[in-house]
Amino acid sequence: MSIRSLLSSALIGAVASARSMTPMATLAAARLAHRKTSGELFLLDRPLFKYGALAMGAGELFGDKMKTAPDRTVFLGLTARVASAGIAGSALAPKGKEAAGAAVAVATAVPLAYLTLAARKRAMASIGQTRSGLIEDALIVAAGIAVVAWATRSKSN
Repeated sequence: MSIRSLLSSALIGAVASARSMTPMATLAAARLAHRKTSGELFLLDRPLFKYGALAMGAGELFGDKMKTAPDRTVFLGLTARVASAGIAGSALAPKGKEAAGAAVAVATAVPLAYLTLAARKRAMASIGQTRSGLIEDALIVAAGIAVVAWATRSKSN
């Protein structure tokens, strides 16, 4: 198993570091587009979970702009990142390597959560919470879409 085979798992972990629900929301959108993941992701084939993941992803984008939004490194924030990164990292890993994909995604998400928080705080100090949040949203959602699109692309192309 090469490091490259788990690259999408690491990248989706980086996405989870900044937005915990974006990995699941992008995977749910991919499922709606009938894209398949190499790893198992059976829960997102059920409508309740698929649409729930999309709603939670959207809700997180709005909630992040609130003055009362907690830091991503609080216990519940890190727990959400671990769960989301683990599930998404597993789904994007090669078949039979799901556990390694989950581990790589989580190992990427947790330390990067501290780095992305530090960057966000610097941005908030210079351009404000809402504007910095919107910029971060655009970057992270685009990254999540790109990672999932790349990982679920047809291998025959």
